[in-house]
Amino acid sequence: MEDPCTHPIKLDFHGEHLSRPESVLVTGNGRVFVSDHEVGVLELGCPRRPLVGPPKDFVPNGFALLESGEFLIANLGGEGGVWKLDASRSPSPFLMEVERQSMRNTNFVMLDHKGRLWITVCTRQTPRELAFDRRIADGYIAVVDAQGARVVADGLAFANECRMHPGGEWLYVNESVGRRLVRFRIHEESGRVALGAKECVHEFGDGDFPDGLAFDCLGGAWVACVISNRVIRISPSGEKQVVLDDSDYELNALAEASFAKLGIEKSVFEMGMRRGLGNVSSVAFGGADLRTVYLGSLGGDRLASFRSEVAGHQLAHWQFGS
Repeated sequence: MEDPCTHPIKLDFHGEHLSRPESVLVTGNGRVFVSDHEVGVLELGCPRRPLVGPPKDFVPNGFALLESGEFLIANLGGEGGVWKLDASRSPSPFLMEVERQSMRNTNFVMLDHKGRLWITVCTRQTPRELAFDRRIADGYIAVVDAQGARVVADGLAFANECRMHPGGEWLYVNESVGRRLVRFRIHEESGRVALGAKECVHEFGDGDFPDGLAFDCLGGAWVACVISNRVIRISPSGEKQVVLDDSDYELNALAEASFAKLGIEKSVFEMGMRRGLGNVSSVAFGGADLRTVYLGSLGGDRLASFRSEVAGHQLAHWQFGS
């Protein structure tokens, strides 16, 4: 494979007046959807349609598209949980607790090719910023399959986006405060899935705090790092490639000094939003050839995109939304 860093990156921008466009989802017919603080999920190029009766302090974060055209949205704010959004634009509770635990701080929800839902809850702390402390690791992963909903991995240091490896045998997840990309082997018996022991794939440094995650067709993991505003590819053999870099040396050093003490200071975290990529938070492959890379952000009001030398891995929702 040609190194995707070989050529200079030309950025294009899409949309306007987006509100916290944290997560991006693209379908095979060219539709681009983005989470939006004000309208839940917005399709680029379409009018903004307000939500009807959203829950208090609703913060749409990661989301999944269902074959029905409905969305499942991870609510990072308020009472948390996963909410369903249909054509009525009125969010309704889908999953609010698992194993008798309230799902506050629900970060991400993903649909896999077998129809299972994978959900990350970044922390049990309230407010969630308490989990910026690197001594805290109480995030978890839940699954919804034919046997219902349950916790399948625990003790994660701010669990963020998760993705299925293209081979289907591993679930990968970013631990943002743990500063690791980790993976779990997937075991399945009689329709019930479980996860094996956690394995570290890559440890990050130099201002990199992993958030969003996507795979290319060759099994490379593309990671969006907040604060440093880098997009990094971890090859199947574990090699690190910086695909896109909008970092600031002084900010990276400040983040490292802060983290060495107790964790990420909120003020340092917010400084990353002042960069051009606005705390880049997600990666999504799209375009007819799956070589257009869309980037979500926590502080931007548009989506950035660029062309990749390698195509992305086709996700479960690729044929939905027609």
